[in-house]
Amino acid sequence: MIVRDRPAGLRLFLVLRGSVLQRIQATLLVNIVFAAIITLVHGNLFDVKITVTPIPFTLIGLPLAIFLGFRNNTAYDRYWEGRKLWGEMVICARTLARQCQSLIALDAAPDPRQRDTDVRVRMVHRAIAFAHLLRAQLRGLRGDTAASRWLTDAEWQAVQQLPPEQRCDALMLSMGRDLAQCVRRGEVQPCLAASMDGSFTRMAAAAASCERIRNTPMPFSYALLLHRTAYMYCFLLPFGLVDTTGFMTPFVVAIVAYTFYGLDALGDELEEPFGLESNDLPLDTICRSIEISLCRMLGETDLPPALAPVDFRLS
Repeated sequence: MIVRDRPAGLRLFLVLRGSVLQRIQATLLVNIVFAAIITLVHGNLFDVKITVTPIPFTLIGLPLAIFLGFRNNTAYDRYWEGRKLWGEMVICARTLARQCQSLIALDAAPDPRQRDTDVRVRMVHRAIAFAHLLRAQLRGLRGDTAASRWLTDAEWQAVQQLPPEQRCDALMLSMGRDLAQCVRRGEVQPCLAASMDGSFTRMAAAAASCERIRNTPMPFSYALLLHRTAYMYCFLLPFGLVDTTGFMTPFVVAIVAYTFYGLDALGDELEEPFGLESNDLPLDTICRSIEISLCRMLGETDLPPALAPVDFRLS
């Protein structure tokens, strides 16, 4: 995610970090060169004068812009829903950490170093590992080991044997078993255990909703139609402008093509909010925020630093 102040003046035209220009620059350059060639030959293809009036481009351009805007709104809805779900994940993790310390009745205060013997520490650390495993699953990072330090060696080995899409469920099962044992031992009252189980359910629901966004792409035929229409419009545009705008045709085409290609590329980027592109959600930063909050609640003082933007980008 790009985090920076909005540039003003000339700097507005020189910003590349986070711009879609890098994604469309090759196609845009080809379109501008093609428009320059059409301008030089004044719309003639060999001995044939290709005459296209601006009327068809007026009729097509407005609906195309509307449909591109509608698609981008739909893509942004997916992006914003993903951000809300990860915000829910942060709330659930903090709530669970509080419940583990206030509802599970043990004599000693929680010691972060006693993960193997203290069920409260084990559950809180599993919540951190859950966030890391979900992040790796959504981004397709099969070799990610960030969750390993928050699990026991035996549990991490068991998790690694599972497919990525089953690892979060395995942690939820382990947390449910630990909670059931606490009820049987009388360490937590059944009515209070229900509220903790509700936190587990909310975390699982947020994860499942993220999986829905990740595994349900925008309809391919809809995106393909807009993509083809935008390309045909921009490459035919020089023929409709050359007789009226003359040598300014490549400049006008560049502006129109940048807008249409940019909207098309921006929709592609926003519809997959969990990736590693510059405008995707900063899942690493959110997971680090969960780590800091939960470790502080356990009483740890050696906390990891919050992630800062690198070249205005949060990962």
